[in-house]
Amino acid sequence: MDVVVHPDADSFFTRAWDFLAAREAEHNLIFGIGGRLRAEPEPNGSPAYLATVERDGDVVAAALRTPPHNVILAETDELEAITALAADLAAADPSLPGVLGSKAVAARFVDAWGRVTGADARVAIAERIYCCERVVPPEGVPGRMRAYEERDRELVVGWFCDFAAEAMPDAPVDERAEDVLDRRLAEPEGGIRLWVDDDAVCVAGFGGSTPNGIRIGPVYTPPERRRRGYAAALTAALTTRLLEGRRFCFLFTDLANPTSNSVYTRIGYEPVADVDQWAFTKPATRD
Repeated sequence: MDVVVHPDADSFFTRAWDFLAAREAEHNLIFGIGGRLRAEPEPNGSPAYLATVERDGDVVAAALRTPPHNVILAETDELEAITALAADLAAADPSLPGVLGSKAVAARFVDAWGRVTGADARVAIAERIYCCERVVPPEGVPGRMRAYEERDRELVVGWFCDFAAEAMPDAPVDERAEDVLDRRLAEPEGGIRLWVDDDAVCVAGFGGSTPNGIRIGPVYTPPERRRRGYAAALTAALTTRLLEGRRFCFLFTDLANPTSNSVYTRIGYEPVADVDQWAFTKPATRD
């Protein structure tokens, strides 16, 4: 097997597109981030890591990383390719903070990474990918969806901070809430929507286009506004809007939160795959 590191997103997708599109839902994050790299090759001031693993001219695995964030691994049945990716990435950047991938793929990478670098690892977040093709709207939820306005900025930034603290306290790399908001607003097909019941009570972002779909997230309702159906109503309304001209909507949930998982299944989302986000710790210092 050969690890091929690509100089840009165009080169990466030229080789990997068909391989990734065969499992579009599982690869929605790679498609979304890779698409952004076409317009902004170095979003954090450092070149991205874009690699395919090839055997006899066929792509059997793929990986994407935008430093300083985790590497994201494509789904594959060829676990030997994951070992090859770990070795190549360790040589390029042994400071990698973590990895995101399906359970078997991520675990194989963690094992290989530990053997190469001596680093320990722990599961920071266990997640599930959901996909929706047809919405089942909830009934009886007061309010309506509206577009983001600049006067909402302070409120949304605060909610995104609260979301990160609540949903991703163990994430290997923090991301500023302002950057999450600005990225969503800057995406040609992305944006922010709010659910309003007299005042704003819930927020949802969307973006990260795939060949036939788009991803929703984050979705956040402050604690004092919960258990009234706002998140379900907003997600359903937004999904309905986004499915106009698209086949799929995707989202990620935290498996530690059974409430959010049940909310999305009730409005038409179906589980696709479970993925683990692992955080690496520095190897122990030896005297």
